[in-house]
Amino acid sequence: MNEPSGPTADDLPEHVRRNRQVWDARHSEWYGAQARRQWAAEPHWGVWRIPQRDLPVLPDDLAGKDLIELGCGTGYVSAWAARAGARPVGVDNSERQLATAKAMQQEFGCEFPLIHGNAEEVDLPDASFDVAISEHGAIGWCDPYRWIPEAARLLRPGGELVFVRNSTLLTLCVPDRGPAGRTLLRPQFGLCRLEDEPEGADGADGGAVNFHLPHGPMVRLLRESGFVLEDLIEVQAPENATTDYDYVDHEWARQWPSAEVWKARRVRA
Repeated sequence: MNEPSGPTADDLPEHVRRNRQVWDARHSEWYGAQARRQWAAEPHWGVWRIPQRDLPVLPDDLAGKDLIELGCGTGYVSAWAARAGARPVGVDNSERQLATAKAMQQEFGCEFPLIHGNAEEVDLPDASFDVAISEHGAIGWCDPYRWIPEAARLLRPGGELVFVRNSTLLTLCVPDRGPAGRTLLRPQFGLCRLEDEPEGADGADGGAVNFHLPHGPMVRLLRESGFVLEDLIEVQAPENATTDYDYVDHEWARQWPSAEVWKARRVRA
């Protein structure tokens, strides 16, 4: 069952409220339609669906480990972790996404706690988990200066933080509409908060808010939050890969990294 969401919507930061509205109103239907395929599949990653054996995102030995997925969406990554022996908890900002996750749990017979809430402020005790993971979840939709320290709080000493995100180069090259090109479209210095264009005839329907820190600021934030960076994998699209997404094409992603996998370990409070 969905756990209590903690603060009311009025108490949430502005970008969290906006993203909740966008996901519940616009994005959840499309991602919900993909959920059954994702739950049924073996672990694979990103828009190119690269198998775990070729892109090792999940830690090798999850048996008996407590794992929290920050921005779990329809819950398929947590389901993969559960099949590997972990005890996952999924947190997501969208009630509709979690409704799909709950339906998939019942269909596949794989249940774990689902929390409707803000991954920047999770109502769970300190040092509750061995692994924290985000595949294009909190890493893209939450303020890094809030959710990274929160992940550190939730992890036990020696715990692992893993996240998959769009690459910095892709973020610099992707326009508001259409796929990334070969031209830098925004400055790298000061890059952090990115706002989508509002939708609706009068522009009153605010767009989503994304976040992306370049490598230097991200490394410093991880260190300041008590992490040591252990690996950074820049992802090349496999030779014959395809994608359902329209913001990057295969030719581009064969020449430049469209995604990154970051792995860090919590070494101090």
